[in-house]
Amino acid sequence: MESAAAIVHMRDITVRFGSVVANDAVSFDLRAGEVHALLGENGAGKTTLMRVLAGLIRPVSGTLAIGSRPMRLRSVADATAAGIGMVHQHFMLVPSMTVAENACLGRPAGHRMLVDVRRAARDLAELSHRYGLAVDPTAKVGQLSVGQQQRVEILKAVYRGARVLILDEPTAVLTPQEADSLLDVLRSMVAQGTSMVLISHKLREVMATADRVTVMRRGRTVGTYRTADVSAPELASLMVGREVPVSTGPVRPRTGGDTVLELRGARVTDRRGVPRLDDVTLRLRAGEILGIAGVDGNGQRELAMVIAGTEPLTGGSIHLRGRDVSHASPATRIAHGLAHVPEDRQGTGLVLDLSITDNAVLEVAAHPPHSRRGWLNRAAMRAATQELIDRYDIRCSGPDQKVRELSGGNQQKLLLAREIAREPAALLVSQPTRGLDIGAIEYVHGQLRGLRERGCGILLISTELDEILALADRVAVLYGGRITALTDRADVRVEELGLRMAGR
Repeated sequence: MESAAAIVHMRDITVRFGSVVANDAVSFDLRAGEVHALLGENGAGKTTLMRVLAGLIRPVSGTLAIGSRPMRLRSVADATAAGIGMVHQHFMLVPSMTVAENACLGRPAGHRMLVDVRRAARDLAELSHRYGLAVDPTAKVGQLSVGQQQRVEILKAVYRGARVLILDEPTAVLTPQEADSLLDVLRSMVAQGTSMVLISHKLREVMATADRVTVMRRGRTVGTYRTADVSAPELASLMVGREVPVSTGPVRPRTGGDTVLELRGARVTDRRGVPRLDDVTLRLRAGEILGIAGVDGNGQRELAMVIAGTEPLTGGSIHLRGRDVSHASPATRIAHGLAHVPEDRQGTGLVLDLSITDNAVLEVAAHPPHSRRGWLNRAAMRAATQELIDRYDIRCSGPDQKVRELSGGNQQKLLLAREIAREPAALLVSQPTRGLDIGAIEYVHGQLRGLRERGCGILLISTELDEILALADRVAVLYGGRITALTDRADVRVEELGLRMAGR
């Protein structure tokens, strides 16, 4: 690998967004036939640098060369023509179209100005077989699992001629089984000549997959290392600029206090009559974290939605601090002490085109001091938001910055800050660290532990088993919409838990 020629040369790349310097004279090389990982906290500039390479952002200074040829990539089309493809963390697919139709979008048509979708489907089937991607080109994207859609994005990039593939947090939305399968596919693609840049916060995956790793911090390069010459703890420390403590789970067994949230025989049936939740009974106590473990797609989404009040129950009941809220609105549940951090921070948690201030007070804007007699008090709203920014270390240019411009980690901090600041009796939190780096994960876990210590009951829904084991006082397994196990954390046997999650 040391002798392989560099096929991508980026020198002194500088990118600014207003007064914020996202990349500060960053240099980066990618060699032929390697996987080069980019590590760093959210907001370190990793994705910004790769968006320059993908033709999505123009730097204010610096040079870029593909092979020995200097390039100025003004668009995605320029990057595609140069053999660069990027698979984004948030998929860019049209659900109502087939895999082949999605792959053809944006491609120039033939001489008759018609796209030959059937030929594209044949070509995609051949590529799918070659790389072991197991994707049906005729399938509707909206009917595919998240893991299959991730493979569609990769297949689409390869179909468009990508010799350099940029993967931004490719396993962030995958189950452990899907993640392992995808990493096998990536290794196969590299063996067949594809070069890859892997943006990931999961050190285990980086150590298992990457040949070299470049660490970034606050828009600058810390260093580039061969993975064979550096350990995961060393990389973690380089990412955050300090030693990162290893989580060992709850400090002591906790029995919790009074019941703050209770589900009694909760049922949800979809429009086709298929049960999504089946007789779920749970009790969440004050001052405890109850972890819901399971492979994605086993009713986690429906469980969160019925508790939050965004989907109706088919049967059973929900009680919040002793009050029946089975048919209450989300606003009523909030008023009775429920807070909710949804798994999709961009789709349902935040309004991306609004400011940090507007998002921070979204649930309390109708109440003093944020409003009076129907009029918003913008000064009070900004002051309260600035306090959240300072207290929760939300890295931004100020309260008026659009949420869309924040990194994923800072968006999650804002979402947590908004919910925690109300000191709720019960917090429902789904996939709280999905797509976050190690520093942000440590921060989120610390906030959840602190809230528990102050007496809040926390229902933690996560497909990350390590996260459940690190935080939960009790663990329940959700499989096929049913609770199949419930045990104290101290009594958990990981092997048995894994079997339960797989339905055995």
